[in-house]
Amino acid sequence: MLDLHGKNALVTGIANNRSIAWGIAQQLHAAGANLGITYLPDERGRMEDKVKSLVEPLNPSLFLPCNVQDAAQVEETFAAIKDRWGKLDILIHCLAFASKEDLSGDFSNTKVENFNLALDISAHSLISLSGAAKPLMSEGGSIVTLSYLGGARVVPNYNVMGIAKAALEMNVRYLAAELGPQNVRVNAISAGPIRTLASSAVGGILDMIHHVEEIAPLRRTVTQIEVGNAAAFLCSDLASGITGQVLYVDSGYSIMGM
Repeated sequence: MLDLHGKNALVTGIANNRSIAWGIAQQLHAAGANLGITYLPDERGRMEDKVKSLVEPLNPSLFLPCNVQDAAQVEETFAAIKDRWGKLDILIHCLAFASKEDLSGDFSNTKVENFNLALDISAHSLISLSGAAKPLMSEGGSIVTLSYLGGARVVPNYNVMGIAKAALEMNVRYLAAELGPQNVRVNAISAGPIRTLASSAVGGILDMIHHVEEIAPLRRTVTQIEVGNAAAFLCSDLASGITGQVLYVDSGYSIMGM
């Protein structure tokens, strides 16, 4: 039975009720995990208010600002976890960003500063968060991140984000090798296209979703809750022998040749 009672889980990347991170948080809560939620702070505090209102039914015991581009804020986040919880069992990394201008048109037009920004937020942040979490996972743990097929194959308009996801998947393997001796497992979920705030920036996202609905073996795309179920599984003892893997939760689309 999937049981996460007694587990402390930090979930990053919730922006609204369409976020995949929101589906994951719901399923971790349903399995009994004690939740901590981070949000991306903004000057007017709108994101804080929006996310706080959304996650209130999950009764998180920690609610913290965390901009992964701010090393001091990352340090403060994990200091708060150490102070309040003493240990961390689960880290959910659902962070990605690329400039909208780089999610359409010719990939060769990608500006170096935009390339670096996408890799920093979408890939390096997994390294920095895992490094900060490592001392708090002395009893073992599970780290799960979100990838997409565009990190393994060319997907129209995904462009620089595909490079970022490819880097992210290699990060998973190297982190799994490093953290495995202390019984910390690191895995990625490659989810099928879902209409979220982040995916709406990708040109032709609705066409991508409709294509999956026509081609995938299940003749549909997946839901946030289905991805959340997979994440909860990977974070549980039922997945105790799984690390360094990319689990496709995409209605089977990735197996199709045409």
